[in-house]
Amino acid sequence: MSSPRVRLYGRPDCHLCDEAREGLAELRAGGLDFEVEEVNIETDPGLHARYLERIPVVELNDQIVSELHLDAAALTTRLRG
Repeated sequence: MSSPRVRLYGRPDCHLCDEAREGLAELRAGGLDFEVEEVNIETDPGLHARYLERIPVVELNDQIVSELHLDAAALTTRLRG
């Protein structure tokens, strides 16, 4: 069985995105099993328009778990659910 995939929408030079990335790394280091797919919204005008004011956006199974920051508790609950 493959690991769940967490998608992080962000962009370069975004301190909130950096914080979310670090938080995801901490969750993985703490024993949660998931893969991270980072999506740079700067590479797609549609994603840029959709997510610019909301990044970082964290999704699990194509459902948004958190916006503007990493909600580690919500993500942990969904991953363990």
